Amino acid sequence: MATVGAEGACAPAWRGGFGRLWSAAALSSFGDSLRTAALPLLAVTLTDRPLLIAAVTACGYLPWIVFGLLGGALADRVDQRRAMWTVDASRGLLVGAFAMAVALGHASIGLLIALAFTLTALQTLFDNAATALLPALVAPEALGSANARLMTGQKITGGLMGAPAVPLLITAGAAVPFAVDAATFLAAAALVASLRIEPPDRDARPAGSTLRREIADGLRTLWRDRALRGLCAATALCNVGMGALIATLVVLVTGWLDAGTAGYAVATTAYTVGFLAGGLGNRWIAARLGPTRAVLIAGLVQIGALVVMGGVRSLTATAAALAVFGFMGMVWNVNTTTLMQHRAPSDMLGRVSSAFRTLAVAGAPLGALLGGAVATAWGLNTPALLAAGFFVLSVIALIPGRKPDVPLVAPDDETMTAHVPR
Repeated sequence: MATVGAEGACAPAWRGGFGRLWSAAALSSFGDSLRTAALPLLAVTLTDRPLLIAAVTACGYLPWIVFGLLGGALADRVDQRRAMWTVDASRGLLVGAFAMAVALGHASIGLLIALAFTLTALQTLFDNAATALLPALVAPEALGSANARLMTGQKITGGLMGAPAVPLLITAGAAVPFAVDAATFLAAAALVASLRIEPPDRDARPAGSTLRREIADGLRTLWRDRALRGLCAATALCNVGMGALIATLVVLVTGWLDAGTAGYAVATTAYTVGFLAGGLGNRWIAARLGPTRAVLIAGLVQIGALVVMGGVRSLTATAAALAVFGFMGMVWNVNTTTLMQHRAPSDMLGRVSSAFRTLAVAGAPLGALLGGAVATAWGLNTPALLAAGFFVLSVIALIPGRKPDVPLVAPDDETMTAHVPR
């Protein structure tokens, strides 16, 4: 579990397990971005019914609400490395078969919906296992840097490289993006399978233990830990705001700002650049503020950025605000994930991470509906102000757990064992 860095053992070593995990994550993100962009484009060639087209995207979220907690419980039961490469190999074969169906002219809207649902259902196990596996590959003090590098790598390959490549690949054939996606899944599976780590040492499950009971134990642990409970509530609230913003950003830029599609491209690019810069700047921020205060400050700054988006009728101001919003979004994501990995008991990390993700996905569709309703009733800029309101509530939810000396397990458990570092 080697780490390197100019300021001590603060960054994960690229050689060995972390480098292979990072490569697998970057490859998968590239393939995911190809598939995510290509599915709607294929859908519009198969049907002109907006509801069916939207169903393809919706089925990419639904499994998190249905299976998210189950995926976390399974991740705590199984060998996480084996679960990850098995899931990626299965997804590679599924997408490969789908690419063949597209090439042979057998694609249908029902097949697209089934594919989107199945892939995300498998992802609930993969993502929770990945979150639980990372602490086994890097030292605790390197978790923040490791999370930042993983998220930055995924954003570069997915946001900057993957989506722009789709039009080029589609010119070679509608099946090509899916064939490339299948290849990235299989390559990622091989990289994860090559990791050489010991299987997790877990206590034997009590007699009569069931998945339902284990899920309940994980939720109970999350609720009893004040800091984790605050982080979880804050994540849910801010994702309602994010859903409102993302669903209406295109009309804010093209309608309220009258900046057209070129302006929308400028706005989304500014967000991506800011997000990537946050990956580079997070280590400096977290080192000086500590992860808990870094999350709190990130939320406060994002509130200001949202107010600018909803209150200043200027593309330049909106792009600058989105860059700041993206920067602090990366700081929020990295430090929230790191705090969760530090605080959650190792044998429940999969279940705790699944609760975070399930709440995040559940909040986004609700926010999207609220954003659309508010934009219709009060103006195209108001969803950004609505999002600012939810971020205010999110920051308030963080306050009870802001102190670094909050115990790892609630005092009434009588198993106080660790503290979160500042």
